[in-house]
Amino acid sequence: MELPKFVLADNSDFPEDIFIIHLDYPRFIINLKDDEVEIMEEAEDLDEAELNAEMETLITQANEFYDREMERYEKDN
Repeated sequence: MELPKFVLADNSDFPEDIFIIHLDYPRFIINLKDDEVEIMEEAEDLDEAELNAEMETLITQANEFYDREMERYEKDN
């Protein structure tokens, strides 16, 4: 099975929160309510500067993913 790079998620214990989950390496979750990022696995093959640059790029991609998904949702409803 091929997994998407990002998925949207919610949780009934956190009804006000929307999460973006990055399923590729390095895996992380962004809580869009407060933009908190929880890294689920550290990128051990990158030094700190490379990791920061990579995370910045991935967070930008996650935000673009969310914007596209919301556009699709609004178009369909």
